[in-house]
Amino acid sequence: MMSAAIVSASVFLMVPPDGAKPPTPSAGLSRLQADTAVKASLASMRKSQRADRAAELKAGVIPAAGMKMRIWAREFGRMAGDELRPLWISMHGGGGAPAPVNDAQWENQKRLYSPPEGVYVAPRAPTNEWNLWHQGHVDALFDRLIEDLVMCERVDPDRVYLMGYSAGGDGVYQLAPRMADRFAAAAMMAGHPNEAVPDGLRNLPFSIQMGALDGAFDRNKVAASWGDRLAALQRADPGGYVHDVQIRPGKGHWMDGQDASAIPWMAKHVRDPRPRRIVWVQDDVVEPRFYWLAVDRPQARQRIVCEREGQEIRILEAPAGLGVTVRLDDEMADLDQEVRVTFAGVELFRGRASRSKATIERVLKERFDPKSAFTAEVEVRIPESAAAPPVTTPR
Repeated sequence: MMSAAIVSASVFLMVPPDGAKPPTPSAGLSRLQADTAVKASLASMRKSQRADRAAELKAGVIPAAGMKMRIWAREFGRMAGDELRPLWISMHGGGGAPAPVNDAQWENQKRLYSPPEGVYVAPRAPTNEWNLWHQGHVDALFDRLIEDLVMCERVDPDRVYLMGYSAGGDGVYQLAPRMADRFAAAAMMAGHPNEAVPDGLRNLPFSIQMGALDGAFDRNKVAASWGDRLAALQRADPGGYVHDVQIRPGKGHWMDGQDASAIPWMAKHVRDPRPRRIVWVQDDVVEPRFYWLAVDRPQARQRIVCEREGQEIRILEAPAGLGVTVRLDDEMADLDQEVRVTFAGVELFRGRASRSKATIERVLKERFDPKSAFTAEVEVRIPESAAAPPVTTPR
Protein backbone atom coordinates (compact mmCIF):
# COMPACT_ATOMS: atom_id res chain seq x y z
CA MET A 1 0.00 0.00 0.00
CA MET A 2 1.28 3.47 -0.84
CA SER A 3 2.14 5.89 1.92
CA ALA A 4 -0.49 8.56 2.66
CA ALA A 5 1.86 11.34 1.56
CA ILE A 6 2.52 9.74 -1.84
CA VAL A 7 -1.16 9.00 -2.41
CA SER A 8 -2.17 12.54 -1.49
CA ALA A 9 0.38 14.19 -3.73
CA SER A 10 -0.21 11.83 -6.65
CA VAL A 11 -4.00 12.06 -6.58
CA PHE A 12 -3.96 15.85 -6.27
CA LEU A 13 -1.49 16.41 -9.04
CA MET A 14 -2.01 13.70 -11.61
CA VAL A 15 -5.12 11.52 -11.39
CA PRO A 16 -8.38 12.97 -12.79
CA PRO A 17 -11.81 11.81 -11.50
CA ASP A 18 -13.40 8.50 -12.58
CA GLY A 19 -10.11 7.03 -13.79
CA ALA A 20 -9.96 9.11 -16.95
CA LYS A 21 -6.60 9.55 -18.58
CA PRO A 22 -4.69 12.60 -17.36
CA PRO A 23 -4.54 15.43 -19.90
CA THR A 24 -1.43 15.71 -22.02
CA PRO A 25 0.44 18.85 -21.00
CA SER A 26 0.97 21.49 -23.66
CA ALA A 27 4.40 21.39 -25.23
CA GLY A 28 4.57 25.18 -25.12
CA LEU A 29 6.75 27.31 -27.36
CA SER A 30 10.02 26.15 -28.86
CA ARG A 31 13.13 28.07 -27.91
CA LEU A 32 13.09 29.91 -31.24
CA GLN A 33 9.41 30.73 -30.86
CA ALA A 34 10.04 32.03 -27.34
CA ASP A 35 12.90 34.24 -28.53
CA THR A 36 10.64 35.60 -31.28
CA ALA A 37 7.83 36.20 -28.77
CA VAL A 38 10.19 38.14 -26.47
CA LYS A 39 11.28 40.40 -29.33
CA ALA A 40 7.69 40.91 -30.43
CA SER A 41 6.52 41.79 -26.90
CA LEU A 42 9.36 44.28 -26.43
CA ALA A 43 8.64 45.88 -29.80
CA SER A 44 4.92 46.11 -29.04
CA MET A 45 5.54 47.74 -25.66
CA ARG A 46 7.96 50.23 -27.17
CA LYS A 47 5.50 51.12 -29.90
CA SER A 48 2.56 51.63 -27.51
CA GLN A 49 4.42 53.34 -24.64
CA ARG A 50 7.49 55.08 -26.00
CA ALA A 51 5.80 58.42 -26.79
CA ASP A 52 4.40 58.75 -23.26
CA ARG A 53 7.67 57.67 -21.67
CA ALA A 54 9.65 60.13 -23.78
CA ALA A 55 7.24 62.91 -22.78
CA GLU A 56 7.90 62.16 -19.11
CA LEU A 57 11.65 62.45 -19.64
CA LYS A 58 11.27 65.66 -21.65
CA ALA A 59 9.11 67.19 -18.91
CA GLY A 60 11.58 66.03 -16.26
CA VAL A 61 8.81 64.56 -14.11
CA ILE A 62 8.40 60.83 -13.40
CA PRO A 63 4.94 59.67 -12.18
CA ALA A 64 4.34 56.46 -10.21
CA ALA A 65 2.55 55.22 -7.10
CA GLY A 66 0.46 58.38 -6.94
CA MET A 67 3.57 60.55 -6.63
CA LYS A 68 5.71 62.66 -8.96
CA MET A 69 9.51 62.91 -8.94
CA ARG A 70 11.40 65.69 -10.71
CA ILE A 71 14.67 64.72 -12.37
CA TRP A 72 17.74 66.47 -13.76
CA ALA A 73 19.92 64.60 -16.24
CA ARG A 74 23.24 65.05 -17.97
CA GLU A 75 25.03 62.87 -20.51
CA PHE A 76 28.72 61.98 -20.23
CA GLY A 77 30.86 60.57 -23.03
CA ARG A 78 29.79 59.87 -26.59
CA MET A 79 28.21 56.56 -27.54
CA ALA A 80 28.48 55.23 -31.09
CA GLY A 81 25.41 54.13 -33.04
CA ASP A 82 23.02 51.96 -31.04
CA GLU A 83 25.53 51.15 -28.31
CA LEU A 84 23.92 50.87 -24.89
CA ARG A 85 25.16 53.10 -22.09
CA PRO A 86 25.14 53.05 -18.29
CA LEU A 87 22.77 54.93 -16.00
CA TRP A 88 23.84 56.62 -12.75
CA ILE A 89 21.10 57.49 -10.24
CA SER A 90 22.44 59.95 -7.65
CA MET A 91 20.33 60.84 -4.59
CA HIS A 92 20.73 64.13 -2.74
CA GLY A 93 20.98 64.78 0.99
CA GLY A 94 18.79 66.81 3.30
CA GLY A 95 15.51 65.37 4.53
CA GLY A 96 13.46 66.48 7.51
CA ALA A 97 13.93 70.07 6.38
CA PRO A 98 12.04 72.82 4.52
CA ALA A 99 11.80 72.46 0.74
CA PRO A 100 14.40 75.19 -0.01
CA VAL A 101 17.01 73.27 2.02
CA ASN A 102 16.36 70.07 0.10
CA ASP A 103 16.27 72.00 -3.18
CA ALA A 104 19.79 73.30 -2.39
CA GLN A 105 20.94 69.74 -1.68
CA TRP A 106 19.49 68.68 -5.03
CA GLU A 107 21.41 71.43 -6.80
CA ASN A 108 24.61 70.25 -5.13
CA GLN A 109 23.99 66.64 -6.15
CA LYS A 110 23.71 67.65 -9.80
CA ARG A 111 27.35 68.75 -9.77
CA LEU A 112 28.76 66.28 -7.28
CA TYR A 113 29.90 63.43 -9.56
CA SER A 114 31.11 63.09 -13.15
CA PRO A 115 31.09 59.49 -14.39
CA PRO A 116 33.19 58.70 -17.47
CA GLU A 117 30.18 57.82 -19.62
CA GLY A 118 26.46 57.35 -19.56
CA VAL A 119 23.38 59.16 -18.30
CA TYR A 120 23.73 60.82 -14.89
CA VAL A 121 20.37 61.48 -13.23
CA ALA A 122 19.88 63.46 -10.03
CA PRO A 123 16.25 63.07 -8.93
CA ARG A 124 14.54 65.45 -6.50
CA ALA A 125 12.90 63.52 -3.67
CA PRO A 126 9.10 63.78 -3.86
CA THR A 127 8.82 64.71 -0.16
CA ASN A 128 10.85 66.64 2.41
CA GLU A 129 10.56 64.09 5.21
CA TRP A 130 13.54 62.59 7.05
CA ASN A 131 13.18 59.30 5.15
CA LEU A 132 12.73 61.01 1.80
CA TRP A 133 14.59 58.31 -0.17
CA HIS A 134 13.23 55.11 1.33
CA GLN A 135 9.47 55.57 1.51
CA GLY A 136 7.45 53.01 -0.43
CA HIS A 137 6.76 55.18 -3.46
CA VAL A 138 10.48 55.53 -4.24
CA ASP A 139 10.75 51.94 -5.48
CA ALA A 140 7.99 52.48 -8.04
CA LEU A 141 9.39 55.84 -9.11
CA PHE A 142 12.86 54.40 -9.68
CA ASP A 143 11.40 51.44 -11.57
CA ARG A 144 9.57 53.88 -13.84
CA LEU A 145 12.66 56.06 -14.29
CA ILE A 146 14.82 53.08 -15.27
CA GLU A 147 12.15 51.76 -17.66
CA ASP A 148 11.80 55.18 -19.31
CA LEU A 149 15.52 55.47 -19.94
CA VAL A 150 15.88 51.86 -21.12
CA MET A 151 12.98 52.34 -23.52
CA CYS A 152 13.90 55.81 -24.82
CA GLU A 153 17.59 56.57 -24.18
CA ARG A 154 19.53 53.36 -24.95
CA VAL A 155 20.32 52.71 -21.29
CA ASP A 156 21.71 49.24 -20.54
CA PRO A 157 19.56 47.62 -17.82
CA ASP A 158 22.61 45.59 -16.78
CA ARG A 159 24.58 48.77 -16.02
CA VAL A 160 22.36 50.82 -13.72
CA TYR A 161 24.20 52.25 -10.70
CA LEU A 162 22.77 53.70 -7.49
CA MET A 163 24.48 56.19 -5.17
CA GLY A 164 23.61 58.88 -2.66
CA TYR A 165 25.14 61.28 -0.15
CA SER A 166 24.03 61.85 3.47
CA ALA A 167 20.24 61.31 3.46
CA GLY A 168 20.82 59.97 -0.06
CA GLY A 169 23.23 57.51 1.52
CA ASP A 170 20.47 56.50 3.94
CA GLY A 171 18.44 55.71 0.84
CA VAL A 172 21.21 53.57 -0.67
CA TYR A 173 21.47 51.52 2.52
CA GLN A 174 17.72 50.85 2.32
CA LEU A 175 17.00 50.62 -1.41
CA ALA A 176 20.04 48.61 -2.53
CA PRO A 177 19.18 45.40 -0.64
CA ARG A 178 15.48 45.49 -1.49
CA MET A 179 15.96 46.51 -5.15
CA ALA A 180 19.25 44.69 -5.73
CA ASP A 181 17.96 43.00 -8.89
CA ARG A 182 17.70 46.37 -10.68
CA PHE A 183 21.29 47.51 -10.16
CA ALA A 184 24.82 46.57 -11.21
CA ALA A 185 26.45 48.16 -8.14
CA ALA A 186 25.65 50.69 -5.42
CA ALA A 187 27.65 53.20 -3.38
CA MET A 188 26.63 54.65 -0.03
CA MET A 189 28.19 57.99 0.91
CA ALA A 190 27.93 59.39 4.48
CA GLY A 191 24.56 57.86 5.34
CA HIS A 192 22.95 55.69 8.05
CA PRO A 193 21.13 52.38 7.46
CA ASN A 194 18.57 52.68 10.27
CA GLU A 195 17.00 49.17 10.45
CA ALA A 196 18.23 47.90 7.04
CA VAL A 197 20.30 44.71 6.83
CA PRO A 198 22.92 43.76 4.19
CA ASP A 199 21.85 40.17 3.53
CA GLY A 200 20.06 41.01 0.26
CA LEU A 201 23.29 42.38 -1.23
CA ARG A 202 24.51 38.88 -2.11
CA ASN A 203 24.62 39.71 -5.85
CA LEU A 204 25.01 43.51 -5.70
CA PRO A 205 28.55 44.92 -5.29
CA PHE A 206 28.32 47.55 -2.54
CA SER A 207 30.68 50.41 -1.70
CA ILE A 208 30.70 52.23 1.64
CA GLN A 209 32.30 55.69 1.72
CA MET A 210 32.48 57.33 5.16
CA GLY A 211 34.48 59.99 6.95
CA ALA A 212 36.25 58.56 9.98
CA LEU A 213 35.20 61.64 11.98
CA ASP A 214 31.54 61.53 10.89
CA GLY A 215 30.22 60.69 14.35
CA ALA A 216 26.68 62.08 14.12
CA PHE A 217 24.24 59.22 14.73
CA ASP A 218 27.37 57.01 14.93
CA ARG A 219 27.52 56.97 11.13
CA ASN A 220 31.25 56.11 11.18
CA LYS A 221 30.83 53.23 13.64
CA VAL A 222 27.80 51.85 11.83
CA ALA A 223 29.60 52.03 8.46
CA ALA A 224 32.54 50.07 9.87
CA SER A 225 30.11 47.55 11.39
CA TRP A 226 28.38 47.08 8.03
CA GLY A 227 31.78 46.50 6.46
CA ASP A 228 32.43 43.77 9.05
CA ARG A 229 29.03 42.22 8.38
CA LEU A 230 29.61 42.18 4.62
CA ALA A 231 33.01 40.56 5.15
CA ALA A 232 31.45 37.89 7.36
CA LEU A 233 28.71 37.23 4.80
CA GLN A 234 31.33 36.89 2.07
CA ARG A 235 33.40 34.45 4.14
CA ALA A 236 30.31 32.29 4.60
CA ASP A 237 29.31 32.65 0.91
CA PRO A 238 32.48 33.32 -1.13
CA GLY A 239 30.57 33.67 -4.41
CA GLY A 240 28.78 36.80 -3.25
CA TYR A 241 28.86 40.00 -1.21
CA VAL A 242 31.50 41.88 -3.20
CA HIS A 243 32.18 45.06 -1.23
CA ASP A 244 34.48 48.05 -0.92
CA VAL A 245 34.66 49.87 2.42
CA GLN A 246 36.52 53.18 2.65
CA ILE A 247 36.57 54.90 6.05
CA ARG A 248 38.35 58.17 5.19
CA PRO A 249 40.91 59.24 7.85
CA GLY A 250 40.57 62.83 9.01
CA LYS A 251 37.31 63.41 7.13
CA GLY A 252 33.97 64.30 8.66
CA HIS A 253 30.58 64.34 7.00
CA TRP A 254 32.09 66.02 3.95
CA MET A 255 34.82 63.89 2.37
CA ASP A 256 36.28 66.53 0.01
CA GLY A 257 35.43 64.47 -3.04
CA GLN A 258 37.37 61.37 -1.99
CA ASP A 259 34.13 59.39 -2.11
CA ALA A 260 34.13 59.77 -5.92
CA SER A 261 36.52 56.80 -6.02
CA ALA A 262 33.36 54.69 -5.83
CA ILE A 263 32.47 55.69 -9.41
CA PRO A 264 35.22 53.72 -11.23
CA TRP A 265 34.81 50.89 -8.72
CA MET A 266 31.11 50.58 -9.53
CA ALA A 267 31.74 50.89 -13.28
CA LYS A 268 33.71 47.62 -13.24
CA HIS A 269 30.57 45.68 -12.34
CA VAL A 270 27.69 44.47 -14.52
CA ARG A 271 24.41 43.11 -13.23
CA ASP A 272 23.73 39.38 -13.45
CA PRO A 273 19.92 39.07 -13.68
CA ARG A 274 20.18 35.27 -13.35
CA PRO A 275 22.52 34.68 -10.40
CA ARG A 276 23.00 31.10 -9.29
CA ARG A 277 22.16 31.93 -5.67
CA ILE A 278 19.62 34.41 -4.31
CA VAL A 279 19.27 35.73 -0.77
CA TRP A 280 16.03 37.70 -0.57
CA VAL A 281 15.19 39.49 2.69
CA GLN A 282 12.13 41.74 2.56
CA ASP A 283 12.32 45.23 4.06
CA ASP A 284 9.32 47.01 5.59
CA VAL A 285 8.59 48.03 1.98
CA VAL A 286 8.03 44.68 0.27
CA GLU A 287 8.71 43.54 -3.29
CA PRO A 288 6.72 40.83 -5.13
CA ARG A 289 9.68 39.69 -7.28
CA PHE A 290 13.45 39.52 -6.96
CA TYR A 291 15.73 38.31 -9.77
CA TRP A 292 14.09 35.06 -11.00
CA LEU A 293 11.80 34.53 -8.02
CA ALA A 294 8.34 35.86 -7.20
CA VAL A 295 6.07 35.22 -4.19
CA ASP A 296 2.33 35.34 -3.65
CA ARG A 297 2.42 36.87 -0.14
CA PRO A 298 5.39 39.21 0.34
CA GLN A 299 5.73 40.25 3.98
CA ALA A 300 8.15 42.42 5.94
CA ARG A 301 11.34 40.58 7.05
CA GLN A 302 10.46 37.50 4.97
CA ARG A 303 13.61 35.57 4.08
CA ILE A 304 14.11 33.27 1.09
CA VAL A 305 17.34 31.59 0.02
CA CYS A 306 17.40 29.76 -3.29
CA GLU A 307 20.05 28.39 -5.63
CA ARG A 308 20.09 26.76 -9.03
CA GLU A 309 22.45 24.30 -10.68
CA GLY A 310 21.81 22.77 -14.09
CA GLN A 311 18.23 21.48 -14.19
CA GLU A 312 17.69 21.76 -10.43
CA ILE A 313 16.42 24.66 -8.33
CA ARG A 314 16.87 24.26 -4.59
CA ILE A 315 14.86 26.43 -2.19
CA LEU A 316 16.93 26.34 0.98
CA GLU A 317 14.95 28.73 3.20
CA ALA A 318 11.39 30.01 2.92
CA PRO A 319 8.38 30.54 5.20
CA ALA A 320 5.91 27.66 5.54
CA GLY A 321 2.95 27.87 3.19
CA LEU A 322 4.47 30.51 0.93
CA GLY A 323 3.73 30.31 -2.79
CA VAL A 324 6.96 30.73 -4.78
CA THR A 325 7.20 31.21 -8.53
CA VAL A 326 10.48 30.18 -10.15
CA ARG A 327 11.08 31.95 -13.45
CA LEU A 328 13.27 30.33 -16.07
CA ASP A 329 14.63 30.66 -19.57
CA ASP A 330 17.07 28.76 -21.74
CA GLU A 331 20.05 30.65 -20.34
CA MET A 332 19.29 29.07 -16.99
CA ALA A 333 18.30 25.53 -17.93
CA ASP A 334 17.42 23.34 -20.92
CA LEU A 335 13.67 23.87 -21.04
CA ASP A 336 13.28 20.97 -23.45
CA GLN A 337 14.19 18.70 -20.54
CA GLU A 338 12.71 18.20 -17.07
CA VAL A 339 13.53 20.63 -14.29
CA ARG A 340 13.33 19.84 -10.61
CA VAL A 341 12.45 22.12 -7.69
CA THR A 342 13.11 21.05 -4.11
CA PHE A 343 12.69 22.53 -0.65
CA ALA A 344 14.91 21.22 2.15
CA GLY A 345 15.45 18.04 0.12
CA VAL A 346 11.71 17.47 -0.56
CA GLU A 347 10.79 17.43 -4.24
CA LEU A 348 8.11 20.03 -4.98
CA PHE A 349 8.12 19.73 -8.76
CA ARG A 350 9.62 17.61 -11.50
CA GLY A 351 8.68 18.09 -15.13
CA ARG A 352 8.80 20.36 -18.14
CA ALA A 353 8.59 24.11 -17.58
CA SER A 354 6.82 25.16 -20.75
CA ARG A 355 7.80 28.36 -22.50
CA SER A 356 4.75 30.56 -22.77
CA LYS A 357 3.79 33.78 -24.52
CA ALA A 358 1.55 34.62 -21.56
CA THR A 359 4.50 34.30 -19.18
CA ILE A 360 6.69 36.48 -21.38
CA GLU A 361 4.06 39.20 -21.63
CA ARG A 362 3.28 39.10 -17.89
CA VAL A 363 6.94 39.34 -16.86
CA LEU A 364 7.62 42.26 -19.21
CA LYS A 365 4.43 44.03 -18.17
CA GLU A 366 5.62 43.83 -14.57
CA ARG A 367 8.95 45.37 -15.54
CA PHE A 368 10.19 46.53 -18.94
CA ASP A 369 13.59 44.87 -18.71
CA PRO A 370 14.85 43.28 -21.95
CA LYS A 371 17.60 41.48 -20.04
CA SER A 372 15.13 39.77 -17.66
CA ALA A 373 12.52 38.49 -20.11
CA PHE A 374 11.94 35.05 -18.58
CA THR A 375 9.97 32.65 -20.74
CA ALA A 376 8.70 29.93 -18.37
CA GLU A 377 7.45 29.61 -14.81
CA VAL A 378 7.03 26.89 -12.21
CA GLU A 379 4.81 27.62 -9.21
CA VAL A 380 5.38 25.70 -5.99
CA ARG A 381 4.13 26.05 -2.43
CA ILE A 382 6.34 25.55 0.58
CA PRO A 383 4.89 22.77 2.80
CA GLU A 384 3.11 23.92 5.94
CA SER A 385 5.27 21.48 7.89
CA ALA A 386 8.07 19.08 7.15
CA ALA A 387 5.59 16.17 7.14
CA ALA A 388 3.04 17.80 4.82
CA PRO A 389 2.96 16.76 1.15
CA PRO A 390 4.06 19.53 -1.20
CA VAL A 391 1.62 21.16 -3.61
CA THR A 392 2.81 22.34 -7.00
CA THR A 393 1.37 24.06 -10.06
CA PRO A 394 3.59 24.07 -13.17
CA ARG A 395 3.13 26.58 -15.99
